[in-house]
Amino acid sequence: MTFTRRVSSHFSQFLGFANRSFNSYKLPGDPSSSPSLTYGIHIFHCPDEVGIVAKLSECIASRGGNILGADVFVPQKKNVFYSRSEFVFDPVRWPREQMDEDFLKLSNMFSAIRSVARVPALDPKFKIAVLASKQDHCLVDLLYGWQEGRLPVDITCVISNHHRGPNNNVMHFLERNGIPYHYLHTTEENKREREILELVLNTDFLVLARYMQVLSGQFLRTYGKDVINIHHGLLPSFKGGNPCKQAFDAGVKLIGATSHFVTEELDSGPIIEQMVERVSHRDNLQSFVQKSENLEKQCLAKALRWYCELRVLPYEENRTVVF
Repeated sequence: MTFTRRVSSHFSQFLGFANRSFNSYKLPGDPSSSPSLTYGIHIFHCPDEVGIVAKLSECIASRGGNILGADVFVPQKKNVFYSRSEFVFDPVRWPREQMDEDFLKLSNMFSAIRSVARVPALDPKFKIAVLASKQDHCLVDLLYGWQEGRLPVDITCVISNHHRGPNNNVMHFLERNGIPYHYLHTTEENKREREILELVLNTDFLVLARYMQVLSGQFLRTYGKDVINIHHGLLPSFKGGNPCKQAFDAGVKLIGATSHFVTEELDSGPIIEQMVERVSHRDNLQSFVQKSENLEKQCLAKALRWYCELRVLPYEENRTVVF
């Protein structure tokens, strides 16, 4: 085993939580509880020591909160602690500002590297910009996921190096929903990164929905926030361009898609999620591509949702913890 997993006995077992809504939640069997409790998430990353779980539990319980589920990761032979807790609370008894103050005290107590609380019903949605090129499948899937409320984000704009005419279905959707579309023609000499930076200035993170341009290290350093990409291949195999043809020519029996953070090294950032599908000698390049595109849509949407739910934490230099 490469890690140990520790969950306090005070934490309730938790199954199927992601499919339920806790904007309004009543504790079962407790008629005295508030009829309208609010759902919150807290993640914690700090040097490991005895008593962290107990103090986290005490912090939430002391304000009348109830822990619904928790996940803890402590790697073997590494002095580091990760946790993600889900809880409900009464905002009257535990105001949002007080919650931040309480978790800040814990953060100082344990010299935390990261301590983030999020209350989806009270906090602003994450603001994102989506960058895409000619292929629409990932972009369209994200737009409809956003429209149906499956993706907890606000899309500030779509940026593309591909011109889409006024009769394009994507353009109709964006116009109906008031989402700006910015066409920036790129060349080898000019990737239009300065203009992109101006457009995404107030976003929380970026999503590359099959954006077929390599962002420079200077762009990434200037932007300074996370960028999530979908790669139409099972990294670390088949990096770079045309991975479907690379996989087809290699005669693989599994194809895949990889969602990952963008770093200066091409297709080498920390992996968030990977999905695979079996292929055989009966598949041709076209069926490879079709299967790959289906995987890409699912893999990117899942990574985006997990990121917004605070399930993804950086681990070591080039890895992630995904709760």
